[in-house]
Amino acid sequence: MVKIKTVCVYCGSGPGTNPHFIEAAIELGKVLAENRIRLVYGGGSIGLMGAVATSVLDHGGTVTGIIPDFLTSREHALKRVQEMIVTPDMHERKRLMFERSDAFVALPGGIGTLEELVEQLTWQQLGRHTKPILLANIDGFWEPLFALLAHMRATQFIRASLAVDILKAERVEDILPRLHAAAARAPEGTEELAPEMARRL
Repeated sequence: MVKIKTVCVYCGSGPGTNPHFIEAAIELGKVLAENRIRLVYGGGSIGLMGAVATSVLDHGGTVTGIIPDFLTSREHALKRVQEMIVTPDMHERKRLMFERSDAFVALPGGIGTLEELVEQLTWQQLGRHTKPILLANIDGFWEPLFALLAHMRATQFIRASLAVDILKAERVEDILPRLHAAAARAPEGTEELAPEMARRL
């Protein structure tokens, strides 16, 4: 059984058009802090990224921000966090976010959020890790992605032998229970990225 002590949250550097997105980010930050789970995130202070991190801090929690040097100004790196890691590039950022997290949650976001999420799904599908991955499907935001994945499976580009184990939660209060349940099912020693994969990345 893998104990979840840190959660990586992927989300937009903008607020989106739906106020429920920001509300969900703030609520998730509160839940993480109250459960003494460290947030690992992209390091910015704006948009949903800033909302979730600020909420964790405001509720007495701990935060690790990981941001590439070229984004520190554009995404206004959040100076309040207990730990801020500045990386030389996106590859190093994503590697460290993986290594420092026990589970992954995707709030609404754009292409960057999607890219980070799909990379974790790919590694999981290839058997490189068993860390839980959950989509926070706030107001149905991720439904088009679920439809696309179903289409990929129907057309056999996702083979039946390859598991794509995506958790889904419509409500923030369901996120941690589903992550904990998934972590409890994972066999010991399979949560880490294989060393040869880490070297290639």
